[in-house]
This record gives sequence, structure tokens and C-alpha cells, in this order.
Amino acid sequence: MRFGPAPSDSTKKREWKVANQFTELTQRIVSDSTMFLIPLSAIYSAVMRARREAYRRGWLAVSKLPAPVISVGNLTTGGTGKTPLVDWICRQIAADGHKVCILTRGYGRINPGQQLVVSDGKQIIASEREAGDEPYLLAQNLLGVAAVVCNPNRVEGGKWAIENLGSEVFVLDDGFQHLRLARDLDIVTLDATNPWGGGALLPRGRLREPRNGLSRAGAIVITRTEQQNDLDSVERLVERFAGEVPIFTSQMLPSALRLMANNSREAQSPRFAAFCGVGNPESFFRLLRREGHELAFTRAFRDHNEYTQSQIDDLIREARAEGAGALVTTPKDEVKVKKLNVAIPCYVLDIQISLDEADRFVQLIRKAISKATGNANC
Repeated sequence: MRFGPAPSDSTKKREWKVANQFTELTQRIVSDSTMFLIPLSAIYSAVMRARREAYRRGWLAVSKLPAPVISVGNLTTGGTGKTPLVDWICRQIAADGHKVCILTRGYGRINPGQQLVVSDGKQIIASEREAGDEPYLLAQNLLGVAAVVCNPNRVEGGKWAIENLGSEVFVLDDGFQHLRLARDLDIVTLDATNPWGGGALLPRGRLREPRNGLSRAGAIVITRTEQQNDLDSVERLVERFAGEVPIFTSQMLPSALRLMANNSREAQSPRFAAFCGVGNPESFFRLLRREGHELAFTRAFRDHNEYTQSQIDDLIREARAEGAGALVTTPKDEVKVKKLNVAIPCYVLDIQISLDEADRFVQLIRKAISKATGNANC
């Protein structure tokens, strides 16, 4: 129903002109912001290059632990599937009879400057808030398999674990740029759906260092290949920067869809409202759709989001309005959401990594451990 006279053609033209001017202004602001970040990225690149050179020349000391160190890291900031790979590697090493300890900084924890033992391998000692979501999730999933120690000084954390936990092999979480600690194998993960994080260095893009940094790696694992239609092109480009470094491919596969801890309500509708606070939220939503789940809507929060009750209440209101019978999220988000009041069913999609040529990858790890220990039977 329209009230009053219809707008004249001249009025419409003025409205279109204003709209176009607003669009052009918005694009110019975004462009100017990007241009402003270019010199900052150049400064970042120079600092990182100088730092790497200082370690290479011995101007900055590299410390070596009296135990093998397997590093798993990224070329970009977050969202590459590194945590499932750390989990998988720990299980493989533990299956060979080694006492494993994960060394991590512990992003997002309360006292980041202090050491925190999240798990001694037998029991969880710290809360999620004390540990940060990813260390806590690893500790929870790897009870009986690996200890988890948070320390910004991974050298000191490793020494403590050897003396107090009897740790025999370390998995250095997010360690590719942590050059202070020597490692026996450097594994780098790349997300097949966005391997270069926009192609620019921080802060303009998500690259932590130039792509030719891949040549320092001992192995590269390309993740989420099931979501990439042109994997050959990705592999060719990775080979261009990595040289002779062994390259492995992998997929992220759902292992279970379960009700969240502390939530016993069953869904009354097959439609889900999906939410998460991870580095690559779209990959999670694509995985749900590929598994045949109908999504009423999706909501992406910032990585490592500290959920509030009001955020959950807003999600529930929108879910009900959109006819969704339940929420669905990731295990990483579950560790923060389960302490809140979730008034409708909330499911968690557990995910595991599946490596192609897994046997060859395990042999690479065993060889690194054997070389470090001088034990040909590792």
C-alpha cells in the first residue's frame, strides 16, 4: 500500500545518485584503508626477515631440548585445521610407546605470561578459562595420550615437563615461527580453500611470513582438500614455493554429531542454526551442508570468541524465529558455550583429520624421532 504521490523520475534519479555516491565513498574508504596497511605489511615483512636472519646467523640463540620436538604450525593466522592434526600426531607417537607432551603458548588464557599445566596426561588440572579453548580441547581429547603444558617460553616448559612428567617426545603447537626452540621436524598446515590468507602479509592479509618460507618446512599438510575443486592448481603453487619438501593432502571428516555436554534436549525439527568462533567458519558451514544438514541460518563469531549469555539468547531467539529446532557448533566452541544456559537443543559436530599416505607421513615422524634419539627402533 502506498501513501502519497509516487516519486517523480527526477526524485528517483537523485536517490540513485545519492546511493551511488555512498557506494563509491564506501569503496574508497575500504581502498584507502587497504592502502594504509600496505606500508605496515612492508614493515612487518622487514622485521620478520631480520628476525629469521638473526636466528640463522646465531645472533639470537636457538635452544635444543634433550628430547625430540615435532613442530606443527601455520604460514597464515589460524583456521588451517592445525589442531586436529596435532591431535592425530600425538596419538601416532603415543601408539609407538612414547610419553608425549604438547607445548603451546595457550592463546586467550588468563595469565599468558605464566606456565600452566593444563593436563599431566592423566587428568585435566586447569579450567578452559585458565587454559584457553584450544589447549583445553586438546587436553580433554588426549587424556591418557598426551600432557599439555602452556608456557610462552616453550624451552622452559619442555624442561619442566621432562623433569616432572617424564615427557619423551614434544609436539610444539603453532611452532613454525617460534624459532627459539630447535625442532627435529617442522610440519606446516595449509588450508586448501585459502592457502595464502588473501596473499598479503599481516596486517593487510593473514600471512605470517612470505610464501617462500615453506622451503624451511620438513613436511607440508594441505588440509580440507575435500572442499577444493581445483586441488591440482593449489598443489602446483605449493610445490613452487616449497621446492623438494614432501607434501601431503588431507580431509576433514565428521566423526560424530552429538548433544553438547550439559544439554539433554532432543531436537524437534531437522533444521539447524549453525554458529562458531573459529578461524575458518565457512569451512564448518560447508561441512554441515555437505553432510546433508539443513541450515536455517549461520552465524560466525570472531575466532576464540568468549561467549556471553546474551549472545546465546540472541541465537536462540533467531533460531526459533527461523524455525530451527536446534543449534549446532564445533567442539572448540562447546568448551565455552556449555557453561551457559542454552534453552534449546545444541549439537556438536566432532571432526577428525584423515591423511592420504598416512603411513608415509608416520614414517617421516618416526625417522625424525629416531634421528633425535639415536634409536633406530623408534
